[in-house]
Amino acid sequence: MKENEVTKANLYLFKWQALDDMGQLRNGENLSAQPREVLEHLMDQGLQPLSIKRIVKLSQRFWKNKERIAFIRQLATLLQTGLPLTMSLKLLANDHPLPAWRCILTDVVKQVNEGQPLSTVLQQYPLVFPAIYPQVIAIGELTGQLDNCCLQLAIQQEQIIRLQKTVKKALRYPLIVMVIASAITLLMLTMVLPEFAKIYLSFDAELPRFTQMLISGSDWIIHYGPVLATIIGLSYGGYSHFLHPQEKWQWNEQRWLLKLPIIKKLISYGCLCQLFQTLVLTQRAGMTLSAGLSAAESSISNLHYKRAVGLLTQQLAQGLPLHKALTDSPLFPPLCRQLVRIGEESGALDTLLQKLAEWHAEQANELAEGMAQKIEPLMMLFMGVIVGGLVIAMYLPIFNLGAAMN
Repeated sequence: MKENEVTKANLYLFKWQALDDMGQLRNGENLSAQPREVLEHLMDQGLQPLSIKRIVKLSQRFWKNKERIAFIRQLATLLQTGLPLTMSLKLLANDHPLPAWRCILTDVVKQVNEGQPLSTVLQQYPLVFPAIYPQVIAIGELTGQLDNCCLQLAIQQEQIIRLQKTVKKALRYPLIVMVIASAITLLMLTMVLPEFAKIYLSFDAELPRFTQMLISGSDWIIHYGPVLATIIGLSYGGYSHFLHPQEKWQWNEQRWLLKLPIIKKLISYGCLCQLFQTLVLTQRAGMTLSAGLSAAESSISNLHYKRAVGLLTQQLAQGLPLHKALTDSPLFPPLCRQLVRIGEESGALDTLLQKLAEWHAEQANELAEGMAQKIEPLMMLFMGVIVGGLVIAMYLPIFNLGAAMN
């Protein structure tokens, strides 16, 4: 990565106020790595700075896929109407509702007007535009089909996002139910059960064993729960900030997830769908198969599949056909090898890759929907057992109140 790319990968959004030569107050935004750069920019424009305030750090999470896809689709639409590239970019920059995007697009317009190719300018913002964006746009610039390449890129990214949302929705549901059940359990053990325990003490009778166990557990949670919660919170925070960003820990996490039966299939279908959709896009844009695999490698988040795709690129460079390269990795099922071989032998590789992408997307959607339908009754049963058990344990001594009074 070049020096200017490193700088633009660590940006902050600044808002400033300044006076112009006429004494008029002017406001604006600027993306820079340091306040000093904003100050120099204002001085170069002949403005007298009054205030420079840093608003937010523009990390990778700041740039949303929805906004990125909307930009590339709108650009494709404007280009298809016959507007020049610079005019299209200027319209998008002026009308964008988010200040950070306005700053990015304004800089893009400036550099394109100076003669820089759009693909080269986008490479300077690696956190904003993933590698596949400048790669596909570069092909569009070379072939004179920039509008079509932008449109195909937008469609491909929308399909990937749609699949990711389906998978996340299926995984999020059981987690939400577990959190609700845990919250209800803690609430009853720490707030409701202690009040019942006071009533039980007036019975002067032996409590049922189940109720006594819950009271003991409630006392333990009340006395040691805050300390335990603090330790868990600090441990999770430390892991999230220091260990999780490391590639070694992400590799181990993802390897563990790939051992879980249903989760493994969801991850596999999602990664393979993304791989084949990217290959279809790059093949139709006119990129070589090796370049398409490199683009797919940069877009896949799972480290195991990223490494497997990287090995495919190396094997293709050694002269192996793609279907033979797929044989060496267990992450690619036999269906992939078979259809890719047919596509290579028949000269219709992009069509067979499209079939593979659609098949894996359908399998991921069906698995996610079926998983949600199967988990829902199990989760309801789980909550019923937990809440029902607590209620029975709390009211069981009251059922025996008559015997205790006698």
